[in-house]
Amino acid sequence: MSDSITRSQTVVNRKAREQALQALQAVTVEPTSLVNYQSRGRIAVIGDQLAQEIAPRLNERLSPIVILTRGAEEPGAPVVPLGGRELRIEGYLGAFKLALGEAGRANAETLAVDLILDLSPQPLLDRGMTPPGYYHSSGEEDQIAAVIEEVAQMTGSFEKPRYFDYDPSICAHGRSGKQACTRCLDACPADAITSLGETIEVNSYLCQGGGACASVCPSGAIRYVFPSLKDGLQRLRRLLQVYREQGGGSPVVVFHAASDDPLPDRLPSHYLPVAVEELASVGMDSWLSALAYGASRVVLADGGGMPPKVARAMREQLTLAGEILGAMGYPQTAIRLATHQNLHQEGAGAMPGIEAAAYSGIGGKRQSIYFALDHLFAQAERAKPMASLSAGAPFGTVYVEQKACTLCLSCVGACPGKALQSGDGELPQLRFLEANCLQCGLCTRTCPEDAIWITPRLLFEAESRNRLRTLHEEQPFRCTACGKPFATRSVIEKMRSKLKDHYMFQSERALKRLTLCDACRVVDIVQDQEAMGGDVDGRLRQ
Repeated sequence: MSDSITRSQTVVNRKAREQALQALQAVTVEPTSLVNYQSRGRIAVIGDQLAQEIAPRLNERLSPIVILTRGAEEPGAPVVPLGGRELRIEGYLGAFKLALGEAGRANAETLAVDLILDLSPQPLLDRGMTPPGYYHSSGEEDQIAAVIEEVAQMTGSFEKPRYFDYDPSICAHGRSGKQACTRCLDACPADAITSLGETIEVNSYLCQGGGACASVCPSGAIRYVFPSLKDGLQRLRRLLQVYREQGGGSPVVVFHAASDDPLPDRLPSHYLPVAVEELASVGMDSWLSALAYGASRVVLADGGGMPPKVARAMREQLTLAGEILGAMGYPQTAIRLATHQNLHQEGAGAMPGIEAAAYSGIGGKRQSIYFALDHLFAQAERAKPMASLSAGAPFGTVYVEQKACTLCLSCVGACPGKALQSGDGELPQLRFLEANCLQCGLCTRTCPEDAIWITPRLLFEAESRNRLRTLHEEQPFRCTACGKPFATRSVIEKMRSKLKDHYMFQSERALKRLTLCDACRVVDIVQDQEAMGGDVDGRLRQ
């Protein structure tokens, strides 16, 4: 009897999955802009004797030049001997630059090519994702033949999607000359991201859409737009909605990279495959939303194509997601990474049946995460009020040592998430909104008194998370001449303490001048013969 029920549910699940996948494909996705490449077919073939053998085979369609790493020159294609010089490669399809030798030396030269065929034993570009137009072959004839056939087609105009968008105003990379968050730089397998000091720059031509940058970004400053988060969540919501409406049960959302090997045949009937550009392009906002929309599990199917940098970043994000789910009383393994070989090994870890969420993806990354968390927390039966998180988590609180804090508010100016705020009245205050805290550490690096520190955690109650609370406040210090409030007492005391031995503040009058507001200070200086270096009427002393 139970076997027949199981078979019946399997049939229902398959039909429901078919309808759900059709509904997913029907969701309109906003197109992204395109990045264009131009190639004229100039190709550098780098290697030894083998390079000289291969280059003439490219003559029909391309214009090869050999960068000869060792051996004697032979006819067949132009040759540039490396001659022991260092070789550096920069660029991408249509705009590669090969720098030979040390800049400024007589033997230094730079070559411009459109394509590179690297026949070195190990790739000269050691990246998880190499730039378009760069090819490496180990020397096997079958592989070389396939590469030659591919590069021969690489002339003319080419285009690819622009995978990202970037908002420097909320980037936590740096402020006030201090550097903090480097998550995107550390995770990018294409070396497409560089630091500009307080912001970053993404090279659209080098970016291959790995997506790890967007997944690890704590603020959502880098956003994946192929598809956008809004469209991606709309597709997920529609997929699970139709699956339920058609009677499907225990849905498992399986994210997989379109560029990886295909998923195994005969997936379980309740597995719903969702193809994405790259596996790391979906992060915690999508994973948690899938659970909130009714998925019993989320599986990230790794077909073996993830570069080490990306795999490391994904594991860190999965650990964070597990800590959050565990604190709410849900299985920590409801979101897991699996190879294609162990994709079917479910074991324990399915979510309990919950009412499906209906929120859309309108808003940023953090807002989507909070939408999902609020929905899951509301239906959790054994949730704690707070999750303690590992170091590096993008949620947390701030503590201030009130005896050390002078309310200079340097931390407020440095905070990219506007979690730290000044008071809105006459009373000097430092206030904190925990929902906005990125745990980037810019406040701790900026504070001149070392009075502030951060601790990762996540408050589940939205009211507590969004409550603006005061970390420190003082009565304003009033000008001793006119009574105008212009600082805090701790600031004045700190200034007097630090400047009392300075040669310009040796007189009592000069030291007292620190207790005056700007306007009264100017008046006092003008009336002070010693400060002016002469009489009040401006005549200099002889």
